[in-house]
Amino acid sequence: MPISYKAPKTVAEAAEMIGVTGARLVGGGTDLLVAMESGLDQAAVLVDITKAAGAATIAEQPDGSLRIGAAARLDAIASHPTVQSQFPALSLAVYEVATPAIRSMGTIGGNLGQRPRCWYLRQRIPCHKNGGTGCPALTGENQYHAILGGGPCHAAHPSDLAVALLALDATLLIRSAQGTRTMSIEQLYANAATDPRSETTLAPGELIEAIELSAASAGGTQRFTKLMQRGVWDFALVSLAACRRTDGTVRLALGGVAPIPWLVNPSVGEDIASGALDEDSADALSARAFHDAQPLEMNGYKVHQATALLKRAMMELSRE
Repeated sequence: MPISYKAPKTVAEAAEMIGVTGARLVGGGTDLLVAMESGLDQAAVLVDITKAAGAATIAEQPDGSLRIGAAARLDAIASHPTVQSQFPALSLAVYEVATPAIRSMGTIGGNLGQRPRCWYLRQRIPCHKNGGTGCPALTGENQYHAILGGGPCHAAHPSDLAVALLALDATLLIRSAQGTRTMSIEQLYANAATDPRSETTLAPGELIEAIELSAASAGGTQRFTKLMQRGVWDFALVSLAACRRTDGTVRLALGGVAPIPWLVNPSVGEDIASGALDEDSADALSARAFHDAQPLEMNGYKVHQATALLKRAMMELSRE
């Protein structure tokens, strides 16, 4: 089937163009084009957001917040002075994404919207997400799947940046032909936790225009740690973003453990913020964070990895 290509000059034009049946938004194409080649996705029209004016701009706002256009390349984000100095959790997360070549092509919007890396989905084995009625991972090869919030689909969310942005409490600006609206990172992925056929709450014809980081999230103490099977250039087995704001507020988010980027129970952050933790207190808080974990036959190790990452971060942040 022939594919047409469009390069809108504005984000508003892009929003109009993707409202057409068969249209797909493309940035770096590092996930979409691979998915199309394998038959996982298809498109009649490719709408290139990178040519739209301002779509890749990274700019500080008058109120002290930072606005990152969804078409901003990953390497530009990681090396941006304000991101490095004020939002280092995001910069660290970007540097953990794939290879330098992928980071030079990939965009932050594309990273947030990428499909899960579940091998059953990618190999088009019948499952909830590709027209089937079950989750083969439930009783099959499930060492990389979810331990929290899984079922009926157990695929783990793939985006490192979503984890960092969740800890930073980022806001998304969403554009459509009808106008704009805002949502949180949690709201973007709300459907992924309840509907196995849906991975974001974006409606047809909607796109992410920008990511906004508030001045309140800037500075403080920020961490991002990622555990991978191959050590580099791989998707997370478990990752952790941890932020203690200048006002003392603590937010922690986990990746690789759930169908969504997973926000650790806010009560855990409140206990960390209250003062230095001893070993027993940290152990108790870690146990509380994973009280609802339901590992599958081959991925129980993720509970131990995530607990260790969380405990170390809690001890560090509680002493700041």
